[in-house]
Amino acid sequence: MPPASSNVALGRPGGRALEGLTALGQIATIVGYEARKLRHDPSELLLRAIQPALWLVVFGSALSEIHAIPTAPLSYLQYLTPGILAQSVLFIAIFYGIAAIRERELGIIIKFLVSPARRTILVGGRALSASLRGLSQALVVLLLATALSVHLDLTPLTVLGVVVTVVLGSALFSTLSMVIASLVKTQERFLGIGQLLTMPLFFASNAIYPLKIMPPWLRPFALVNPLTYLVDALRNLVLPAGSGLTIFPLALDLGVLLGTTLGLILLAAQLYPRMAQ
Repeated sequence: MPPASSNVALGRPGGRALEGLTALGQIATIVGYEARKLRHDPSELLLRAIQPALWLVVFGSALSEIHAIPTAPLSYLQYLTPGILAQSVLFIAIFYGIAAIRERELGIIIKFLVSPARRTILVGGRALSASLRGLSQALVVLLLATALSVHLDLTPLTVLGVVVTVVLGSALFSTLSMVIASLVKTQERFLGIGQLLTMPLFFASNAIYPLKIMPPWLRPFALVNPLTYLVDALRNLVLPAGSGLTIFPLALDLGVLLGTTLGLILLAAQLYPRMAQ
């Protein structure tokens, strides 16, 4: 009779449950490591909060006055707030790979790779770690919107939906960042690629204007841009029902975000060992 330790290998329910608990513990360890880093040095989060503040207070308020972008029946600030929330998630998560490059230089990546955790667990744990930054940005944007008297539907259920959506968006773009970090070896080159990606992703989306006023040649790019689905999911959640300013059903938005994130996690798991080279 095989030993009890072979339960996992044989796929018995008890073994699968134990394996699942072990994976959750490993993910919690990685997320806890990231939380400790943020607690000791929260300056990055404070500096990152300046950008969404400028977009909402300056850009959003100015365009609301001149009515340059058609967002009836809502004000432009109502329309813009979910877009700036998504933009903040993108901008903070897309540069997450810099931390991985620094950890490679410090030898921390090697410690992760020699641990018993699977590569998908390592990458998934890092992706969830990035959501801590994304959630902090979401809090900043929602507080700013409240201070500007922007009317959003913030019931407990929609707030929970925003949390889930921000976690998905942060995981997606941070995993994309780790894929890039696995392919380049220096922080300077990574920063160049990150800056090259952020503006096209942002402007080829529905973050600051509806798809219907985009040039026809740009709309296909917006429809394959994951940021478009992140923005649309947030608008589905926080804008009043029946506004007519969303593109897809919420389920489709979340499905695209989840599917893209899982695909990037699998890709990053294959490339992750290159981080240590």
